Amino acid sequence: MAAPGLDDFHYELPPDRIAQTPIEPRDAARMLVVPSQGPFEHRTVRDLPDLLRTGDVLVVNISRVIPARMFGRKARGGGRVEILWIEPASAGGWLALLKARRRPRPGDRILLADGRATAVLAEELGDGMGRLVVDDGVSVEWLMEKEGLTPLPPYIRRPLPTAEALRDRERYQTVYARSPGSVAAPTAGLHFTPELLERIRERGVAIAELTLHVGPGTFRPVKVANPDDHHMHSEPFEIPPETADAIARARACGGRVVAVGTTVVRALESSATSGGRVEAGKGRTDLFIRPPWAFRVADALLTNFHLPRSTLLMLVCAFAGRERILEAYRVAVDAGYRFYSYGDCTFLPGPPLERRP
Repeated sequence: MAAPGLDDFHYELPPDRIAQTPIEPRDAARMLVVPSQGPFEHRTVRDLPDLLRTGDVLVVNISRVIPARMFGRKARGGGRVEILWIEPASAGGWLALLKARRRPRPGDRILLADGRATAVLAEELGDGMGRLVVDDGVSVEWLMEKEGLTPLPPYIRRPLPTAEALRDRERYQTVYARSPGSVAAPTAGLHFTPELLERIRERGVAIAELTLHVGPGTFRPVKVANPDDHHMHSEPFEIPPETADAIARARACGGRVVAVGTTVVRALESSATSGGRVEAGKGRTDLFIRPPWAFRVADALLTNFHLPRSTLLMLVCAFAGRERILEAYRVAVDAGYRFYSYGDCTFLPGPPLERRP
């Protein structure tokens, strides 16, 4: 049987189902439970403790979104340039995505912070990516703190500046975010409150942390008909020894590894041995999970609804089955669920552990 192509991961979504603001409180979001067999269940996120078991471990991504979006002007001509800072570059400066009517060329200077700082395009890297070097004595972190905006996905329409946009700095973060570095939120975690996390602990479920800094590659559209020809950009991640130990303990007592979001799945699967043991440490991953995929670590998954034909939808389809997921998405559309980053979510409890590959 041929592997599914890009068109096999498409579904129809009315534009008014794309959430523009989050539900408050966070755990009031709707949650569609998608078991491997049987009927779907319509729940809310605050019901999650009832679906977890003593001995499970819930793994969360503590990456924090940086205010990476910024606007500057070309020193020559004054044309506007939109900048999305990504991460420090090994060759010096920062990697950034640049958008302009006429893209800057190597050597061009970009005025930032009302002319108080200058960035020079040191290198073009393709696909709108470049390496920018700012003035000596000026840090990108300082620029972001002074001028940076929350880098919301383009499907969230937010005129700037508005009070709504300013509120996104807090709302587009998980309550446990501590490690700055992402340009997009690990959105499954947006549904948690401190009270919900405490109820999960009271259930006898361990909560373990890792970090994967979300880059733009995770959300880049797939432009090739055969997903095998799509290349993911790499993202840095770190798994502490405490998290590897918590996963090993859960495995030893028959508990599940419950991943909060696709970023957690990618970090865990990237660090797993062939026997399913998670190794602690730092690394980078360009892992592209799509059907068929034999998951070595993640047993259950809490995740938001993802865009059609996206790498994230392919990962979820690999986890729970393409036809099952597309059926769940049709049910969610018909039931009025809210989609994407600020929307509702699904819980995929996975097949029984003894049937895991």
